[in-house]
Amino acid sequence: MSATPTGPSVPADRLGGGPEVSVPPGPDRIVPSWTDPVAVQASEAVGGPWGRHAVTGRARFWTPLRVCLLFTVVVLGLAWAKQAPCAAGNWTGSKQYTHFCYTDAVALFFTHGIDDGQVPYLDSAVEYPVLTGGLMQLAAVVARGWDGLATGLSTVPVESFYVVTCLLLSALALLVTRGVLGLAGRRPWDAAMVALSPLLLVHAFTNWDLLAVALTTLGMWAWARRHPVPAGVLIGLGIAAKLYPVIVLGVLFVLCLRAGRLRAWLSTIVAAGLAWLAVNLPVALAAPENWARFFTFSDVRPANPESVWAIALDLTGDRILDGPLAEGQTPSVLNATVAVLLLLSAAAVAWLALAAPLRPRLPQLAFLLVAAFLLLNKVWSPQFSLWLLPLAVLARPRWRSLLLWQATEVLVWMMTMLYYLGADSNGVGVEWFYLAVVVRDVAVLVLMALVVREVWSPDRDLVRRSWPGTDDPAGGVLDGAPDRWVLPRPVGRAQPARASRSRATSSA
Repeated sequence: MSATPTGPSVPADRLGGGPEVSVPPGPDRIVPSWTDPVAVQASEAVGGPWGRHAVTGRARFWTPLRVCLLFTVVVLGLAWAKQAPCAAGNWTGSKQYTHFCYTDAVALFFTHGIDDGQVPYLDSAVEYPVLTGGLMQLAAVVARGWDGLATGLSTVPVESFYVVTCLLLSALALLVTRGVLGLAGRRPWDAAMVALSPLLLVHAFTNWDLLAVALTTLGMWAWARRHPVPAGVLIGLGIAAKLYPVIVLGVLFVLCLRAGRLRAWLSTIVAAGLAWLAVNLPVALAAPENWARFFTFSDVRPANPESVWAIALDLTGDRILDGPLAEGQTPSVLNATVAVLLLLSAAAVAWLALAAPLRPRLPQLAFLLVAAFLLLNKVWSPQFSLWLLPLAVLARPRWRSLLLWQATEVLVWMMTMLYYLGADSNGVGVEWFYLAVVVRDVAVLVLMALVVREVWSPDRDLVRRSWPGTDDPAGGVLDGAPDRWVLPRPVGRAQPARASRSRATSSA
């Protein structure tokens, strides 16, 4: 039995399968100014919330996709303006810190010999996975070609490299927005949370992380469209850019296990492995030592200042874990501790996936596991938080909590720059820097707790209750599929009535 809904934001009567429900006349998508308090308040600047009798879906040009892409372009333009003082590579007077515009693209241009025409891996060791080094080389080739065409102009090689890098990263940011909109189902305006993100404003051009974020997002979109092989190829390429997309493959495994759809997962994992191998094998054969630099560097790297481990080691005077280490010495105890904690967090997320009243949505579990990885890992460079952005938006699309979390990320970046500037140079001391890191970590933990609560109580999940019949818009073959293997839930935890009705109907 289903009640007649009165608008596009009423709770769904069917989750994960069940009887067909009639879709209400009117808007065919969620209207943010009807459902989100922040969007309601923001709409007052343009005349108030969308009218109940207004027509949606008829715009010939200004569709949600084009508007969200425009939002992304505006934010990228602001990011470009913020980074302008550092673009020429003239960082006298610690300009990169005083103007909050530090970028690895300029710093590593000289460190890895790109200014001398050296090719990553073949001529110089690069501490990034292969595809990230490939993006660096692509930017160098294009910049060098531009300099050749503009011989009569007073161009600066590092600035040309930086400009091309920013253009490539901007294109990737647009792809992230497009992918999130495709994954949002009947909530296309959720992509605006990515497009207008303060995190994108601050870190769009800090490093090359948007390459992995774009490939992972597009891979999830391909999975959502029930194309497991292209999804595997894209995620495999994402792993070749940054290691974290492998987490998505792990999440897909446990969800497919619960739904009995392991064949689709096997297609994805094989395609991902072949794509990763196709990119890495030629470089590994041509320059094995430089290719392995990423893995050896990750092994010997100490705790990053923005990690909880750096805070713990500093507060205890290096009296825990490995104790004082010589330059280049491997922190073996720290590595083992991090590995054990990451395995425990993966086991906890797997248990949640198999014991939750309803099968969790893919972005929910992916967000939880990536967030746990960042919190527990010994390295959390500030731009790594971009990994969380599309996952957080898809897991819990609420403006207020997302903006509050991202405000702490902006705070960490500002404190990081001022900390590196030094207290003697009008910067800040380590205590203020650590305070910002702790505030950020608490914000991420709160966001994780809210997502876990919605997984355990699906009636709280905004995505599932926003439209009749919604299960997991990003689920692909998992969307609406009945469960095949579920762990017993703790005694006293009753299954939601709607979940019981859905599963019974789906299994019929």
